[in-house]
Amino acid sequence: MAYTNEQLKEHIKELQSYLHGISYYNARIPTVISDGIYGNETQTAIRAFQREYNLQETGKADLPTWSSIVRVYRNNVYSQAETLDLFPSAEYIVKIGDSGFIIYVIQVMLRVLSDVFDNIVSPEITGVYNQETANAVMNFQKLTNMKPSGTVDRPTWNILVKTSQSNHL
Repeated sequence: MAYTNEQLKEHIKELQSYLHGISYYNARIPTVISDGIYGNETQTAIRAFQREYNLQETGKADLPTWSSIVRVYRNNVYSQAETLDLFPSAEYIVKIGDSGFIIYVIQVMLRVLSDVFDNIVSPEITGVYNQETANAVMNFQKLTNMKPSGTVDRPTWNILVKTSQSNHL
């Protein structure tokens, strides 16, 4: 069976995906977009990889290079789980009007807790810190003997996270 152009393109995309993943862990490997085209960007990334990992610098994905790329990718991506530090700083306070990823996480934690504990209020998950979310946080703060401000400061965040990670869930 002949090797089709589509199969070749898929293999190049796979190679580019590995290189892209490696670039998150090694800044000396340029980021490559997985487009299936073995162009200058891909060759430059392969040369950088070969240089970085002591392989013959050819810009070609020969068997030793391919095997090494896969091994390095797996060693990085399949290693210990990355932690995600969401709270911006010790002084930061999440308040009404804020939006973004951290708000989704706060709302999801409250939702999960409300599924387990009848007295915890769950806001709608919107990614926007609105009055409903502030009220749910205030309810949580009262239940955990914190000052019920309706905002999320570092202490409220820490208790919310620890409660969410509790063995009771």
